[in-house]
Amino acid sequence: MELVQQHPDISAYLAVGEAVDHDHPLVGEVSTRLSDVHPDAYAYAEAAFAYVRDTIPHSQDSGDLRVTWRASDVLVQGTGICYAKSVAYAALLRARAIPAALCYQRLAEDDGTNPVIHGLVAVLLPGEREWARQDVRGNKPGVDARFSLREERLAWTVRPELGEVDYPLLYAEPHPAVLGALKAAPDRPYLWRTLPAEL
Repeated sequence: MELVQQHPDISAYLAVGEAVDHDHPLVGEVSTRLSDVHPDAYAYAEAAFAYVRDTIPHSQDSGDLRVTWRASDVLVQGTGICYAKSVAYAALLRARAIPAALCYQRLAEDDGTNPVIHGLVAVLLPGEREWARQDVRGNKPGVDARFSLREERLAWTVRPELGEVDYPLLYAEPHPAVLGALKAAPDRPYLWRTLPAEL
């Protein structure tokens, strides 16, 4: 699948935004800590991926009821669903001048019911000509997402026969339907009932 930039100017994917707030001191602090150990862009991107995937639990897995939507809030509170964790990873990448975009999949149950939008990050490392999607949702039994620039190692591969979709558009900030659901939710159970089913 060819990924398509919503904004032709790459600077949009480096910009500070309402959700991707990489100008926040904590984002800078985590970024500096990671880059001190991993100064190379590739090594940094992989380390930041592992940091968000492994040290910030997915709130459904951990049972955390809090809803986060800004990158800084995800890092401060140490929790988030896939959308929020993706925003945090995008912010850590942009903090080191690595273009990062938000993108999405439409997933469903094994019988095709209960469709829901799943959040990913696309990264464009120096010297690369193509964006590479990454999934920082967090691994669990049956889910083994890995950082990879060549062969995708996402949590899930879409099943078109069940109506699942890989959306090709790359966003600088969360899709409005995603951001709206996050901002309106007082807690995760409410959010789970109001997650967008399509974009």
